[in-house]
Amino acid sequence: MEAPFPDTTPTYDTGEPGPASSNRWRLWLVVAVVMILLAIILMSCSAKGSKSGSATGATRAVPVVVAKARKGDMAVSLTGLGTVTALNTVTVRSRVDGQLVKVAFSEGQMVSQGDLLAEIDPRPFQVQLMQAEGQLAKDEAAFKNASMDQERFRSLVQQGILPKQQLDAQISTVNQVEGALKSDRAQVESAKLNLTFSRITAPISGRVGLRLVDLGNMVRAADPTGLAVIAPIQPINVVFTIPADSIQKVMSQSRKGVHLSVEAWDRDLKNRLATGSLAAIDNQVDTTTGTVRLKALFANADASLFPNQFVNARLQVDTVRDTVIVPTAAVQRSPQGSFVYTVKGDSTVEMRPIEVQGTEGDDTAVKRGLEAGEMVVTDGLEKLRPGSKVSLPKPESATPGKGK
Repeated sequence: MEAPFPDTTPTYDTGEPGPASSNRWRLWLVVAVVMILLAIILMSCSAKGSKSGSATGATRAVPVVVAKARKGDMAVSLTGLGTVTALNTVTVRSRVDGQLVKVAFSEGQMVSQGDLLAEIDPRPFQVQLMQAEGQLAKDEAAFKNASMDQERFRSLVQQGILPKQQLDAQISTVNQVEGALKSDRAQVESAKLNLTFSRITAPISGRVGLRLVDLGNMVRAADPTGLAVIAPIQPINVVFTIPADSIQKVMSQSRKGVHLSVEAWDRDLKNRLATGSLAAIDNQVDTTTGTVRLKALFANADASLFPNQFVNARLQVDTVRDTVIVPTAAVQRSPQGSFVYTVKGDSTVEMRPIEVQGTEGDDTAVKRGLEAGEMVVTDGLEKLRPGSKVSLPKPESATPGKGK
């Protein structure tokens, strides 16, 4: 019996999925549908949340600080850096040479003109005076004798006893002695003057600075340092500068004869030190800085200004009458111009364009765009937009027992 031959007939893939492949495709399809549904749900929740957040943000009130626009007068000033200067400063020097034997002032003392400041040893000058007076007495006696001889010679010449030539010689002798007398008197006055100069007095009234020479030292008239420096402080000047573009405002008021007021403030412009008036205007512009120098005079009765002190000088050049005034902090600027946020009755804000007339310290004058009595925002501006709702600070409750 013959063995059967193996079946060698070829088989072909018809492309139809089998049972396992079909189940796999169904699983992937379900997963994809579920993921799409989850994504749609998440996007919907996110959109609702953002809309809810936007709505909450739109209704949240912004806390701000407000001020009321008022009507009144406002001064217009120019401010410049200035230096306090004394009207005249004097270095006290000796006018004679000698030893300093007395110092009659204290450092920083206020002195009046003519007060004794120091004294130089007067004995050498007293000796010089005595010598000059002795020479004067000697020549006076010689003059008296020569004058008497002249009268005798004149009588003898008239009698013909003496020749006239001898009388002429005697007259010349008298004139010579008379010239010597004038020189002697000048020497006496010079010695008296030197004796006076040994007492050094204050040439002006003012405050004495630090002592530059100690007691016992030799001082000379040629010494450059001197004994001390006196600077008057009542009254006193302040020299300050303003921009050259603003000088016409000052000149126009000066031509009208208006006495412009000047205030001296400290470095931080927080404390006013003194009030004075404009005294002089320089005749040229400093081309390196583009400024003009001005000088103001201050009575300085309380000695609040000190020589060489740096101050801020505020020159009042005009006064704006009957204008709307708001705090400077409320004024904002944009490429379109200046504006303020005004608070309406429904506690929302409105961006109001304004025209600024001038600024003085913490106040700004508004020419148009705002009325007196309107409320403007001064703090919290960075969070505002037109139409934003704001919350105003609540007034503090009155304390019991106060405000009655």
